[in-house]
Amino acid sequence: MAETKVEHPGVQERVAAGKALRETTPVSSHTGWLPAPDRPDPLALLEEQNLTRDQDLVPVRHGRMLASPFTFFRGAAKVMAADLKDTPRAGLGVQLCGDAHLSNFGLFASPERNLLFGLNDFDETLPGPFEYDVERMAASFTIAARNNEFSNKETRTVTLTAVRAYREAMAGFAQMRTLDIWYARLSEDLLQTMLAGEASQKGKSAKKARKAEKAVEKSAAKARTRDSLQALSKLAEHVDGNYRIVSQPPIVVPLRELGDAFGMSADEVQQSLHEQLRSYRATLQADRRSLLERYQIIDAARKVVGVGSVGTRAFIVLLQGRDQEDPLFLQIKEATRSVLEDHLPRSRYAQPGQRVVQGQRMMQAASDIFLGWTKGVQENRYLYWRQLRDMKGSADVEAMRPSGMAFYAQACGWTLARAHARSGDPIAIAAYLGKKDKFDLSITDFSERYADQNERDYQGFAAAVRSGRLAATEGV
Repeated sequence: MAETKVEHPGVQERVAAGKALRETTPVSSHTGWLPAPDRPDPLALLEEQNLTRDQDLVPVRHGRMLASPFTFFRGAAKVMAADLKDTPRAGLGVQLCGDAHLSNFGLFASPERNLLFGLNDFDETLPGPFEYDVERMAASFTIAARNNEFSNKETRTVTLTAVRAYREAMAGFAQMRTLDIWYARLSEDLLQTMLAGEASQKGKSAKKARKAEKAVEKSAAKARTRDSLQALSKLAEHVDGNYRIVSQPPIVVPLRELGDAFGMSADEVQQSLHEQLRSYRATLQADRRSLLERYQIIDAARKVVGVGSVGTRAFIVLLQGRDQEDPLFLQIKEATRSVLEDHLPRSRYAQPGQRVVQGQRMMQAASDIFLGWTKGVQENRYLYWRQLRDMKGSADVEAMRPSGMAFYAQACGWTLARAHARSGDPIAIAAYLGKKDKFDLSITDFSERYADQNERDYQGFAAAVRSGRLAATEGV
């Protein structure tokens, strides 16, 4: 097997390489974005995705996307991927999240049980140009701010804050040692320290910071309650001396009620579930594999999650350790080809579940100890596994006011830069971005224009629902 040679250019070479790219792709080149003349029909792209999804859940997906232009944007990653392929790129690659909108950031627990803030969705992860993630993140802030009825000035400030935070954080990572970048993380304590610094000032900004500080404390406290015991109280019932998952169709449907939909008997469902668990367990580290072997399967169900992923296969599995008060809930999600693979080189991993897991491990400061993958029972179905609730917490985006969203934008921008610095070249990226705000302004201009396009797409989507072209079930 041929050995791959890894080049190690010096710092000055990397700086020079980054600066040279400004000549071929100016940092201001994102200004003035317009949709391509041959832009695909967004509805056709969504319908294409629906073909491989559980058909009874497709109307639920449409109903969730119909709630607002912001929820439509969340579900339209494939549409934006098609638009991004024509945007300028400097040629600096990173591991992309692929769907870095602001609702895909949040709190989660490290293996040491500390709360961290970071990216938490990697269904579309793939190596690619760093600009793609920055553009999707920035556009999501513009769209969310408009959805919350911020003024034009407030919306622009929030978006600029997110991009500036990314650029300035990347400049900081460019000065750090390699291992220090790898260990960098945005902890709950650091978030509180940042807010406390703002709150110590005088005037309106201090009052807003204290309000944001209380919101972070409330979110963190809620996240700490979200574990398998809490999930047991919410999702299971005691029947004949044993726990089982409660049927709450169409959101939660136990596998005992789904066998016919998959063309399998109840016994075949149970057998395949145990086979899947064994296959998944083999993808874990030896110590974690040994830990998981202490649990036995009690029940499983299909559970609908998210917006864009509705209709892809998603399940929960209830396992039991020492006794009935020692539950472990695992979540199983279907992994398909990344929407970016339509326009970028295909993943090095033939198994999409492995693509998701390896991308997450590369980008997250700390990953779930039970993160693994397997091939589904049916042909061309691939899955990845993780804990269902591991002190996960998300921000209530639609309740944010301008000051709160601006602080959140800072956290997201820093986090995305850290994720990119782990897999890309922070020195070259920082040198390319520069010290001035040209990149920030250019991406913000792109975001405003893309938000306009998203609004037009949303209106077309809503019209398709009204006409009967697309079926939608709202409020589920």
